[in-house]
This record gives sequence, structure tokens and C-alpha cells, in this order.
Amino acid sequence: MQQSKIDEFATCLREERFYDAHEAFEALWFPRRFEKNDEVQLLKGLINASVALELLVHKKRVPQSKKVWANYLKYRPLLYKTNSTYKNHYYQISRYLESIYREKSLKTH
Repeated sequence: MQQSKIDEFATCLREERFYDAHEAFEALWFPRRFEKNDEVQLLKGLINASVALELLVHKKRVPQSKKVWANYLKYRPLLYKTNSTYKNHYYQISRYLESIYREKSLKTH
């Protein structure tokens, strides 16, 4: 299930369906949300990043987007700490999220 949700998240990002991306990772995160685990917290951060993009691109709510993006950045260092077998996937997703956010942020100024 985890690999399929990672693939779904990535597909949703490419299609700029940021809310759907959020839903894909929430299906992984929600059942484990009380675990004290780097991977679970990283998922939370990646969910925040997709929500920030939804706010920025589709809702045009720039200040709220910046606030949620800051939450993502708080969890970003976990990319280097997690021992997940999906670590490389998370890293690639993170890079892609950041490139989209940078590109879309420039267009809102």
C-alpha cells in the first residue's frame, strides 16, 4: 500500500492536484499519527507542503500558504534522519515540491 500511495502522491503533484496528493499521504499518516517516528513526522511535513501548494496555486491565499510551507520546512530535516526504505522517494518528492513552490511563488509576486 505504501508504494502505491507514494506513486499516487507523485502523480497528483505532476497533475497539480495538490489536495488529492494530501489525501494520498494522509491515508498513510493518519493511522500512525501518534507514533514518535521520523518517517511519520516526515509524511506530515510532505502533507503540509502539498497543502501549501493548494493554498498558493488554487486558492490564491499566499499568506496562509507561507505559514503552512513553514511547517513543511520544520519537518524537512527528517529526510536525512529517517531510516525508511522509501527515503529516496521522499527525497525526490521533496525536491519536486520545492521546485514547484519556488516556481509558483515567483508568479504570485
